[in-house]
Amino acid sequence: MNAHKKNRSAPGTGKRERYLQPCILMALHSVPSYGYELIRNIQSYGFIEGQAPPGMVYRHLRQLEEEGLVSSEWKTEGSGPAKRMYCITPEGREVLAIWVEYMEGQAKRLETFIEHYRQEQKRNT
Repeated sequence: MNAHKKNRSAPGTGKRERYLQPCILMALHSVPSYGYELIRNIQSYGFIEGQAPPGMVYRHLRQLEEEGLVSSEWKTEGSGPAKRMYCITPEGREVLAIWVEYMEGQAKRLETFIEHYRQEQKRNT
Protein backbone atom coordinates (compact mmCIF):
# COMPACT_ATOMS: atom_id res chain seq x y z
CA MET A 1 0.00 0.00 0.00
CA ASN A 2 2.89 2.43 0.64
CA ALA A 3 4.02 2.11 -2.98
CA HIS A 4 0.51 3.06 -4.05
CA LYS A 5 0.54 6.10 -1.76
CA LYS A 6 3.82 7.33 -3.25
CA ASN A 7 2.25 7.62 -6.70
CA ARG A 8 -0.78 9.60 -5.55
CA SER A 9 -0.69 13.34 -5.30
CA ALA A 10 -1.85 14.97 -2.10
CA PRO A 11 -5.48 16.10 -1.96
CA GLY A 12 -5.99 19.59 -3.27
CA THR A 13 -2.78 19.66 -5.28
CA GLY A 14 -2.69 20.09 -9.00
CA LYS A 15 -3.78 23.00 -11.12
CA ARG A 16 -1.87 25.82 -9.48
CA GLU A 17 -3.37 28.30 -11.89
CA ARG A 18 -7.01 27.42 -11.20
CA TYR A 19 -7.69 30.38 -8.92
CA LEU A 20 -5.11 32.79 -10.28
CA GLN A 21 -7.67 34.75 -12.32
CA PRO A 22 -9.92 35.58 -9.36
CA CYS A 23 -6.86 36.32 -7.21
CA ILE A 24 -5.59 38.88 -9.72
CA LEU A 25 -9.06 40.42 -10.08
CA MET A 26 -9.45 40.56 -6.29
CA ALA A 27 -6.05 42.21 -5.85
CA LEU A 28 -7.02 44.85 -8.42
CA HIS A 29 -10.53 45.27 -6.98
CA SER A 30 -9.37 47.63 -4.27
CA VAL A 31 -6.43 49.39 -5.92
CA PRO A 32 -4.63 49.48 -9.29
CA SER A 33 -1.25 47.78 -9.13
CA TYR A 34 1.98 46.95 -10.89
CA GLY A 35 2.78 43.37 -11.86
CA TYR A 36 5.31 42.68 -9.13
CA GLU A 37 3.00 44.14 -6.48
CA LEU A 38 0.30 41.75 -7.71
CA ILE A 39 2.70 38.82 -7.47
CA ARG A 40 3.36 39.67 -3.81
CA ASN A 41 -0.28 40.42 -2.94
CA ILE A 42 -2.07 37.43 -4.47
CA GLN A 43 -0.16 35.09 -2.20
CA SER A 44 -2.23 36.36 0.74
CA TYR A 45 -5.42 34.78 -0.65
CA GLY A 46 -4.13 31.31 0.14
CA PHE A 47 -4.46 29.60 -3.23
CA ILE A 48 -0.78 29.72 -4.12
CA GLU A 49 1.93 28.63 -1.74
CA GLY A 50 4.97 30.84 -1.91
CA GLN A 51 5.43 33.43 -4.59
CA ALA A 52 3.48 32.99 -7.81
CA PRO A 53 5.78 32.54 -10.80
CA PRO A 54 6.04 35.93 -12.56
CA GLY A 55 5.67 34.39 -16.02
CA MET A 56 2.39 32.76 -15.00
CA VAL A 57 1.01 35.99 -13.53
CA TYR A 58 1.99 38.09 -16.54
CA ARG A 59 0.51 35.50 -18.91
CA HIS A 60 -2.79 35.73 -16.99
CA LEU A 61 -2.64 39.54 -16.98
CA ARG A 62 -2.25 39.58 -20.78
CA GLN A 63 -5.18 37.17 -21.14
CA LEU A 64 -7.35 39.20 -18.74
CA GLU A 65 -6.53 42.33 -20.71
CA GLU A 66 -7.41 40.63 -24.01
CA GLU A 67 -10.75 39.59 -22.47
CA GLY A 68 -11.45 43.15 -21.32
CA LEU A 69 -11.38 42.29 -17.62
CA VAL A 70 -8.24 44.30 -16.88
CA SER A 71 -6.76 47.40 -18.48
CA SER A 72 -3.23 48.72 -18.25
CA GLU A 73 -1.15 51.76 -19.04
CA TRP A 74 2.51 52.62 -18.81
CA LYS A 75 3.53 54.85 -15.92
CA THR A 76 6.75 56.79 -16.38
CA GLU A 77 6.84 58.80 -13.15
CA GLY A 78 10.00 58.82 -11.11
CA SER A 79 13.54 58.15 -12.11
CA GLY A 80 13.23 54.40 -12.72
CA PRO A 81 12.06 52.56 -15.80
CA ALA A 82 8.44 52.77 -16.97
CA LYS A 83 6.06 50.33 -15.28
CA ARG A 84 2.76 48.93 -16.45
CA MET A 85 -0.11 49.77 -14.06
CA TYR A 86 -3.06 47.35 -14.11
CA CYS A 87 -6.69 48.19 -13.21
CA ILE A 88 -9.82 46.06 -13.05
CA THR A 89 -12.56 47.02 -15.53
CA PRO A 90 -16.31 46.99 -14.86
CA GLU A 91 -16.46 43.67 -16.75
CA GLY A 92 -13.68 42.38 -14.51
CA ARG A 93 -15.73 43.33 -11.44
CA GLU A 94 -18.67 41.35 -12.85
CA VAL A 95 -16.48 38.30 -13.45
CA LEU A 96 -15.03 38.61 -9.94
CA ALA A 97 -18.59 38.62 -8.52
CA ILE A 98 -19.32 35.44 -10.50
CA TRP A 99 -16.16 33.84 -9.11
CA VAL A 100 -17.20 34.75 -5.56
CA GLU A 101 -20.65 33.20 -6.09
CA TYR A 102 -19.00 30.06 -7.43
CA MET A 103 -16.60 29.91 -4.47
CA GLU A 104 -19.46 30.38 -2.01
CA GLY A 105 -21.25 27.41 -3.59
CA GLN A 106 -18.07 25.34 -3.45
CA ALA A 107 -17.56 26.28 0.20
CA LYS A 108 -21.11 25.15 1.05
CA ARG A 109 -20.61 21.84 -0.76
CA LEU A 110 -17.32 21.31 1.05
CA GLU A 111 -18.91 22.09 4.42
CA THR A 112 -21.72 19.60 3.69
CA PHE A 113 -19.20 16.94 2.71
CA ILE A 114 -17.13 17.52 5.85
CA GLU A 115 -20.23 17.42 8.05
CA HIS A 116 -21.24 14.06 6.53
CA TYR A 117 -17.75 12.75 7.20
CA ARG A 118 -17.80 13.95 10.82
CA GLN A 119 -21.21 12.36 11.42
CA GLU A 120 -20.00 9.09 9.95
CA GLN A 121 -16.89 9.21 12.13
CA LYS A 122 -19.04 9.66 15.24
CA ARG A 123 -21.19 6.66 14.31
CA ASN A 124 -18.13 4.48 13.79
CA THR A 125 -16.52 5.26 17.14
